[in-house]
Amino acid sequence: MNATHFSGIGMTSARTRGRLVQRLIAEGITNQQVLKAVEDTPRHVFIDEGLSHRAYEDTALPIGMGQTISQPYIVARMTQALLESGSMNKVLEIGTGCGYQTAILSKLCKTVFTVERIRALHMQARKTLGQLNIHNVQYLFADGFNGWQQNAPFDAIIVTAAPPSIPEKLMAQLANGGRMVIPVGQTETAQELILVERQGDEFKKTVIEKVKFVPLVSGVAR
Repeated sequence: MNATHFSGIGMTSARTRGRLVQRLIAEGITNQQVLKAVEDTPRHVFIDEGLSHRAYEDTALPIGMGQTISQPYIVARMTQALLESGSMNKVLEIGTGCGYQTAILSKLCKTVFTVERIRALHMQARKTLGQLNIHNVQYLFADGFNGWQQNAPFDAIIVTAAPPSIPEKLMAQLANGGRMVIPVGQTETAQELILVERQGDEFKKTVIEKVKFVPLVSGVAR
């Protein structure tokens, strides 16, 4: 990845990323670590070059195979909810996608364990994040509903697609005092972003806001 592509020019420049950060502040994102991570992450390298002029709009964009790169506000909101409620030593991400959320998390925790069910996205994210010299991420091509039991328990879990209900296997992989942020809902028009906090065998669930995500699908796509 050449230096120009990394730093960007015009609509993909650091100045443009700065304007995105100002929009996030206006929308209620307050955590300075999260805002700095967004400002330092070149979103345009995670999407098709034909859409790079829209990379710093506060909107979701298609990345192929029926998937999207999440709206920057939602990425920041979910990350802020995790960061402000406890340790971020080990974080599990369900749904690597293009790797943008992964990149944000990598700047804020010791290790990101990320799971993706679509092989093409899994491989592309590994390539992109490697080109950005992000090396504190471990990758798994697998069904996200199963989490990553081998590396459990996790301080935090972030889920970037919506199951109809919260998967019990993911809740079981939370450390005591750990928390998960997950969109839940049967349809895209009736989803809620939920913060799950574990204390022993008790799980407290708090609705953060209404959201719209692609569905979390079981199985893998090779």
